Amino acid sequence: YSIKDKNMSNLISNIPYTELAIGQSASMSRTVSAEDIALFAAASHDTNPAHLDADYAADTQFKHVIMHGIWSAGLISAVIGTKLPGMGTIYLGQDLQFRRPVYIGDTITATLTVAEKNDAKKWVTLDCVVTNQNGDKVVVGKANVLAPSEKISREAIAVPQVSLKS
Repeated sequence: YSIKDKNMSNLISNIPYTELAIGQSASMSRTVSAEDIALFAAASHDTNPAHLDADYAADTQFKHVIMHGIWSAGLISAVIGTKLPGMGTIYLGQDLQFRRPVYIGDTITATLTVAEKNDAKKWVTLDCVVTNQNGDKVVVGKANVLAPSEKISREAIAVPQVSLKS
């Protein structure tokens, strides 16, 4: 389905392979809410109590409910799909290391930087660093993508509004 942004003037554009440069970067930030954790659990079926049960989480090494680690990788995917390189990119692979927990109320920022280009295959390696509001690295890794060959501009699609029912 498609939901157009209500502003209707919010154009997004991709960055074709030929316009990508080593060192070029893009970022996206989100503040984690309890609802984000519940929505991710509903979508992924990962109902580990470390993510959903405060009483259980209190007895873990983290002492509080934590966000699913792979949710941070979703933020990396969002940067790839909407900013760097953006629309038309084919996600080939991802290497991740989870360094720190992400808690409710944390603001995390995924920053991707062009590290390598393979002209023969039009593949791009992106360094991926996800930090919290204190600058602590919570996830690090590398992504490999096939960058688009043509420039594309379109109206941004608004994030769907969803709610949970018990």
